[in-house]
Amino acid sequence: MTLIEAILLTFLVAAAVTVCAMKSLLASVIIFASYGIVMSVLWIMLAAPDLAITEAAVGTGISGVLFFVVTKRIRAMEDEQQEEKELKRNVKP
Repeated sequence: MTLIEAILLTFLVAAAVTVCAMKSLLASVIIFASYGIVMSVLWIMLAAPDLAITEAAVGTGISGVLFFVVTKRIRAMEDEQQEEKELKRNVKP
């Protein structure tokens, strides 16, 4: 195992733990996307270009975009609930 592989594998473990520990959804999605990019690089280093392309396309691309959209929808739903609560407070005498 080379030094670069060891560093990348250490980053993968740290990224996985960090994603679980983060309170911010957006930060978790960004770290998860970086995890996918590093996995793609590792697949290239292991001479598996088909897996690298799949990881880059699905793991980083599609999943990342999907998570960003879901995060945006969650924030929109939270904003709507906050507005409803404020309206209910203003209606009460």
